[in-house]
Amino acid sequence: FPVGYSAVALNHVIDFKEKKQEIVKPVSPSELFPSLPIVQGTSKRIKVLTRLTLIVSDPSHCNLLRSTSANIRLYDIIAVFPKTEKLFHIACTTLDVDLVCINVTEKMPFYFRRPPVNMAIDRGIYFELLYTPAIKDSTMRRYTISNAISLMQICKGKNIVISSAAERPLELRGPYDVANLGLLFGLSESEAKAAVSTNCRATMLHGETRKSACGVVYTVKKPRKVEEEETMLPACKKVKTQA
Repeated sequence: FPVGYSAVALNHVIDFKEKKQEIVKPVSPSELFPSLPIVQGTSKRIKVLTRLTLIVSDPSHCNLLRSTSANIRLYDIIAVFPKTEKLFHIACTTLDVDLVCINVTEKMPFYFRRPPVNMAIDRGIYFELLYTPAIKDSTMRRYTISNAISLMQICKGKNIVISSAAERPLELRGPYDVANLGLLFGLSESEAKAAVSTNCRATMLHGETRKSACGVVYTVKKPRKVEEEETMLPACKKVKTQA
């Protein structure tokens, strides 16, 4: 497992162009790993999620996502990889998914449009960019950067997740290295950090909401401003502080 990550997702990819593609039950992590490693710097074990990615090239392929498939509901994260502009619009506006994958290995066959992208953001759906192709091949690196920048011009850096899709350990990079790659994709420093941290957590929570058919609530501690802390101090301490 890569150093610096507290959760990883095992991806099961289905391409409807291939024959006899069926959605099977996800493999339990306990069947693959006898014991999970400890996250560096903590006493917690790494969290392993199950993910289903559907590559759709025809509107009929989306019917499976609209149906109440028992096996689909077993996956922690559902992603869809639309191949056409029409399917991208459908994925952003109607499909019950957590991630919309962006093509990074070739030139985009269509332009991103603001209405479907904004609707996806409003629905809590995130857009996924892969970094492994960018470090493997110079041509795909140009496509990755070009397609990413085109998306950033529309979404303004919101709801972006950067993933690896790595098949070998040598293709993995640490979170800080991935955040630096995000700068090449047109993200700001804060947006790049969010793409490998808070946005990933939000995607997981969106998946939990989808599976449970009810809301998921989590709390974030809000840092107090200096002025607020001073107003909450007793009078005697205020005098000492001001002195």
